Formats: sequence, C-alpha cells, structure tokens
Amino acid sequence: MAGTLKQEAKRLLSNVPEEYVFWGHDGCVLHNLKELGDAMNIMADETYDFHANAEKNDFANWVRDIIKDKRLSQDLQKATGRDQAAQIVASRISTLDKSFIPSLKLDSAQP
Repeated sequence: MAGTLKQEAKRLLSNVPEEYVFWGHDGCVLHNLKELGDAMNIMADETYDFHANAEKNDFANWVRDIIKDKRLSQDLQKATGRDQAAQIVASRISTLDKSFIPSLKLDSAQP
C-alpha cells in the first residue's frame, strides 16, 4: 500500500509530456504541479482571471485531464481567487511530498 501511494505521489508531481504543458496567457509554460504552484504565487490576477472565471477553469481542467489529480481539480474549481488557488495547490503538493519523500529516506537508509 505504501508503495502504491509513493508511486502515485511521484506520478502526480512529475513533469507532463511536452505536448501537454500548460501555456499561460502571460507566456508562462508549466510542466508540473510545483511549477503551477510557483506560477500562481507570482502571476497577475488578470492572468489568473483569464484562465479561471465563471465560464471556465483552465487550471482545474489541466490538473484533471493531464495531471490526473481529481481531488486537486475539484478543489481548484471551488477556489474564489488566485491566492486561494495558490494555497490549495501548495497544500496538495505538501501532502504529496509527505507521501513520497519519507519513502525515499527509508529506501536510501537500507544497505
């Protein structure tokens, strides 16, 4: 079970194939969740609003369809703005890191 969680966390945190990167309205190119989180912290509200508004949520769609993280996608759909979305992404990354990193430390400690 722990191996499965570790593999899932690794997959969710990995880069997507080049043909599936997220192209931001401001020219940013995102390859993974960490880059999404970093970008949300610094992007202009106008850029966020271009991608996430009453008609669409490109971030949630990319996370759902490309990264395949249904939980994060649903949470991003509920975000009321860029700051909240950035916090949601950061929280999810933290949770995934906790699933992934302790296993790496245990693996490296074995002879």
